[in-house]
Parts: sequence; C-alpha cells; structure tokens
Amino acid sequence: MIPAHATPAWIGLGANLGERAAALRAALAAIAALPGTRVLRVSSLYRSAPVGAGGPDYLNAVAEIATTLAPQALLEGLQAIEQAAGRERPYRNAPRTLDLDILLFGDAPIETPTLTAPHPRLHERAFVLLPLAEIAPQHVAAEALQAVAWQHIERLDAAW
Repeated sequence: MIPAHATPAWIGLGANLGERAAALRAALAAIAALPGTRVLRVSSLYRSAPVGAGGPDYLNAVAEIATTLAPQALLEGLQAIEQAAGRERPYRNAPRTLDLDILLFGDAPIETPTLTAPHPRLHERAFVLLPLAEIAPQHVAAEALQAVAWQHIERLDAAW
C-alpha cells in the first residue's frame, strides 16, 4: 500500500556496459527496496545510441515510483545503487554500467546545487521521452517528441 503522503516520481534508467538488461532489472529491485518507496509502473525497454559520446548502445527505461523520501534522500539512494553497480564517472557522458536519473519529482520544480527536476535535459532526449510517454503521456508534449524524432531509438519487444 502506498502511503497517502508519498510523492510520485519518474526515474530514468540506462546502461551501456556489461549485462545491461540484468543491471536495469537489479536497479528496479534496488529502487523498490529503498525506504518508503514502491515501483508502480515501468516502461518497455528501449535501445538507443549514446548521445554526446561513444560506446555501445544503451538500454533505457523509465519507472514511475511513489516515495516518502525527500528529493535529496532519493537522489542519494539512486547514487548508492549506481555505485553498487560499479558506476564510474571518469568524464561527462562516459559509458556506464548504470545510470539513474530523477526525471520528475512531484508537481513542483526542484532547483538545488545537486538536483534539478524536471531533469534539465529531459526534453532533449528521445531515450527518456519515449519511455516516459509510454507510462506517463501527460508529462510529454507532442512537440517534444517531434523535436527528438531524428534520434535513433528502438522499442524492444523482449520482456525484461
């Protein structure tokens, strides 16, 4: 049961190193294990080329959660999950074993030194917009989808 004071949030998941689908499945389980957090819905799996970097294709998805965690506590929990999955940050847009981003947190914008929500590049990335539109179309404008239509992304049929 979801507590009445839980906040809805949408988390972007991605990986382009190692066993990508397994890393995303493990991340979903770890997110569900965060205190006061429940995974409500998860998009299909998508394959996309890296944006602004080289490396193998990414597998991406978006999860809708309900959480009683404060935004900063959720961010810290997600970063701990990334670290446990071997995430390294040698340079911007480096290939990664796991990437977890808070895309949206509740209805109010957040602007702190460590967290901005909505995610500042949300509307520039097909690998976020398409899975988000699948599970939360109210958060994705048709114009935003048109603006990223040139980016290569493929929805995968395989169950994950």
